[in-house]
Amino acid sequence: MAYAAVDTILVQRNWLLGKRIAIECLNENGKADYGKKTMKKLSSELKEKYGKGFDFSSLYKYVKFHQEFPQILDSLRPKSGRPLSWTHYRILLQETSPEARAWYAKEAQEQAWSVRTLQRNISSQYYYRMLMSQNTEPVEKEMKELTATYQADKLEFIKNPVIAEFLGLSSNTDFTESELEQSIITHVQKFLMELGKGYAFVARQQHIRTEKEDYYIDLVFYNYILKCFVLIDLKTSKIIHQDVAQMDMYIRMYDEMKRNEGDNPTLGMGINWIHDTK
Repeated sequence: MAYAAVDTILVQRNWLLGKRIAIECLNENGKADYGKKTMKKLSSELKEKYGKGFDFSSLYKYVKFHQEFPQILDSLRPKSGRPLSWTHYRILLQETSPEARAWYAKEAQEQAWSVRTLQRNISSQYYYRMLMSQNTEPVEKEMKELTATYQADKLEFIKNPVIAEFLGLSSNTDFTESELEQSIITHVQKFLMELGKGYAFVARQQHIRTEKEDYYIDLVFYNYILKCFVLIDLKTSKIIHQDVAQMDMYIRMYDEMKRNEGDNPTLGMGINWIHDTK
């Protein structure tokens, strides 16, 4: 699927970037010598050229990712289970034990653990409890019961954060909401791939008429996996309480409009979406 392909490329990019940083910063003792000053300078240059996703913390994680998963490029397309996302690997880096980390990675892949399931299991030291238990069945059963809602969470289909640097906008925020909207429409295929699985574009500036006033929803999508509409209200500034209230109103009004048309929709969510390049 397009979603899996994009995520695999993101994992490859982060690993290769971490490798390059580590190699070019190796000192005479063969150890990584990337001081804060050097990393901050590199981060600043990368953010200026490519935008978001290259802050100091992220670069540090990329280097650690390369060091802790040296053979990762050979296992990005597993024979069983599903490939792990970058978010999975970022969580795996929290585990300091190589043995435990490898076990969590294997289980997450083969059992198709969601991101939240993996985080819960690492936080609760699931590996060590399984290791110390003479009867692992009750421990595994408890884990599955406690993470059942995470595995069934349909929002796993929705990427967070959405990285939309392909929109071609400047690295600052000197653009209007209408320019942001037009750029998304121009690159709608890439935008759909970035959103996640099962999305289809429905409408732009969806008109909703009431007795008192007319309203316009910036973008409307439909997700055929979740079987719901997704409404997006574009913002180029910080979201305030009134924006959230307005989106709630849009959802109710759109739901009523579709029911009047005889569609009987299932409305999933509204999103106040900001293109944040800071």
